[in-house]
Parts: sequence; C-alpha cells; structure tokens
Amino acid sequence: MPIMDVRYAAGRLDKEAKAALAKKLTDVLIQMEGGANTPGGRGFAWVFFTAFAEDDWWIGGSAGDDYVSPPGKFLVQISIPEGYMNIAHKNEVHAWVAAAITEVTGVSDPGRSILTVIDEVTEGNWGNAGRPISLESIAETVGQSKQGARLNWSRSYFEAKARAMATAGYPTDAGGLFPSLTPSEPARTPTGVK
Repeated sequence: MPIMDVRYAAGRLDKEAKAALAKKLTDVLIQMEGGANTPGGRGFAWVFFTAFAEDDWWIGGSAGDDYVSPPGKFLVQISIPEGYMNIAHKNEVHAWVAAAITEVTGVSDPGRSILTVIDEVTEGNWGNAGRPISLESIAETVGQSKQGARLNWSRSYFEAKARAMATAGYPTDAGGLFPSLTPSEPARTPTGVK
C-alpha cells in the first residue's frame, strides 16, 4: 500500500506533465509492490500532487532557485508498510523516482533538488474502510504469494522484531507485528479495493 506525495514548485508541471508523471510513478508503485499489476495492486497505488508557491518553499534561505538545480524543487514522500523493503529495494525506489521526474521534465541529471523520503508506517497503523489492515492482508489483496520472497523477508523482519520486543519486555498488545505473530490481533482484509 505505498503512497507517493509529490510536492513541487508551482509552474514546474503542467496538466500533461502531471498525468505523465502520475503514470510513471504508478509504475514505480507497482514495481515496489513486487510487480503486483492487479486491480488490488493498482487500487493501492496512490499518487498526490501538491504545488507550492515560490514564496512558500525556501531552500538555503532563498525562495528562488539560488540553491536549486534542474529540474527544480521536488520532494517526494513515500509511505510504505514497515518491514516491507530492505535497503537495496529502498535504494532502487530512490533511483526510480528520480528517473521518472527527470524523464518527464526533460532533464538528464536529477541534480540535487529531487529529494525522496521513505516513511515506514508501523504495522497496524494502516487502515482501510475504518479498520486496521496488515502487510499480510495487503499482500493477499494485491495478489502476492504469502510464501513469496518479499513476504518471507518481511516475516523474518517481524519475527526478529517480536523477539526484540519480548526481550525488552514490551506489552504483548503493543502492536507493530504481523497479526499472525500476535494471535490477539485478528488479521483483517482490506475492504473497498477492487
């Protein structure tokens, strides 16, 4: 269930460029979901655009382009479920996003002004239709195998986290783990995703 919030300086993207970038970033989101090009996978591929006025975005104490390189000011915040991507995969995502922006804007080098921030949302903090959902149920909804390499890596991550939390004496209802590792939390299937 990755989400991209693309913030950019007003005037840098027209309607056609936003549509082209939305398509490319949706492809990135599908790649991030392990190639889940399914109705469920596409239903979780959200891209937002927010344009900032020149005097609302300051870098280095300047609202202008003094410290900005082509293609201009871009900040892409990417929300992903915790424990979903290893460092190599995150590095790919940084590169894919920069490539999408440079291609759409016609710039060959991403320069130093395309920033990406990957935020991991703690397991249990995603919700759909007013109910919490888990990475396990998201994988099922988008058509990924619960026995696939990606979810196996995530399972090992959460098993290690469960051991660390138990060793540190966390309460058993603290959350932040796969529902299958915390029997008191029933697994939930996302609703409203076709």
